[in-house]
Amino acid sequence: MLDLGLDVLFKGKNLARLLGGLGVALKISATSVLISLPLGILLGVLMTFRSPIIKAILRLYLEFIRIMPQMVLLFLVYFGTTRAFGWNLSGETASVIVFVLWGTAEMSDLVRGALIAIPKHQYESAEALGMSRAQAYWYIIIPQTVRRLIPLSINLITRMIKTTSLVLMIGVVEVIKVAQQIIEANRTASPNAAFGIYLTVFVLYFFACWPISLLASYLEKKWK
Repeated sequence: MLDLGLDVLFKGKNLARLLGGLGVALKISATSVLISLPLGILLGVLMTFRSPIIKAILRLYLEFIRIMPQMVLLFLVYFGTTRAFGWNLSGETASVIVFVLWGTAEMSDLVRGALIAIPKHQYESAEALGMSRAQAYWYIIIPQTVRRLIPLSINLITRMIKTTSLVLMIGVVEVIKVAQQIIEANRTASPNAAFGIYLTVFVLYFFACWPISLLASYLEKKWK
């Protein structure tokens, strides 16, 4: 009979440990999303302003975050800044900082794209009505962009959840790290544990992200 190594899940508290590790990953991603989405909206609005200085600064930030791999950012924040500035950051805090930087940059670009897709006459009509730029954004432009942004931002959330697997590189005990610990502890007794454990991790990530992807597809079809 084919041995998939799934028996390891039912030894001790291995399954509960995997679920706990997934909880850590979801906690990091949820915290990062709650912070980065409003910041991304704010920066996205600022990116549409005519000020060349603001545009240059935000464009530099966006390109820096896009070019720099998330793993390098994790190392830079967790190992680099703690040595340089003497901070005592936990792995989870460093992870949230990195994912907020990344999520804010990605969200700001989504917001910028949605805003510039609004026809120019919408802005001109608001100006003709005597609205300030802030009033035009608040009452006319932003409500129209919400429908465009929700499916895209939901897809960003799923990407952030999956990318949290990188935080094991700075010692955060999330689901992948727990999986490695279980496999190492059962290397002799269950040589095929790796297949069963990583298959379980795949299923856990799938059920964490699948409902979010379904929601994004539903909203995209509804508002198309």
